[in-house]
Amino acid sequence: MPSREPLPEEGTMSLATPYPTQLELHAPPRIARWRPLAQWFLAIPHLLISYALGALREVLTFIAFFTVLFTRRIPRPLFDAIAMTFRYEWRVASYALFLREDYPPFDFRTTATDDGADSHTLVTFTYPGNVSRWQPLVKWLLAFPHYIVLFALGIAATAVVIAGFFAVLITGAYPQALRGFLVGVYRYNLRVQAYVGLLTDAYPPFSLQAE
Repeated sequence: MPSREPLPEEGTMSLATPYPTQLELHAPPRIARWRPLAQWFLAIPHLLISYALGALREVLTFIAFFTVLFTRRIPRPLFDAIAMTFRYEWRVASYALFLREDYPPFDFRTTATDDGADSHTLVTFTYPGNVSRWQPLVKWLLAFPHYIVLFALGIAATAVVIAGFFAVLITGAYPQALRGFLVGVYRYNLRVQAYVGLLTDAYPPFSLQAE
């Protein structure tokens, strides 16, 4: 009998489609002991810009709400601009929280895919094309369980930042487990914001891990 080609399900399983919002940190764990005392101050120019970009994002999301209601799409330039604000915010936060040493760039390129201007961070979004017309009306409610989780994670993250502060002061290195937890919390938060902010219809997983 001639050999039969294996069906797809008989072969190796294909990798699951990754979640359309990705966030990573790639930085050495060694941190100079003085940085927890000063990096928040050095980050002030970036923090001011990040605050302004956050306000801009609110306006852009308000516009996106109506484009989705009427056209089921977010115009690509609008989507890319919102993505840029989240990317800038993560670069600044990772520096201000002394998770890395290199000063983040003043980079404002509007692109959904990470432009690589900062080699230590990655924030990328998958453009969804057509999205649900009705979900913008209820996403805030559907995400309510995530808000509860984020509240608890926020309390834990505050304790971890304090522990990381003293760990760096004493050892000159950020413990990998603590840093990984903070990156996971920020990743989780970004997924929820992307969902509620109409950037994706994919319901965020209850996970801190990269998906």
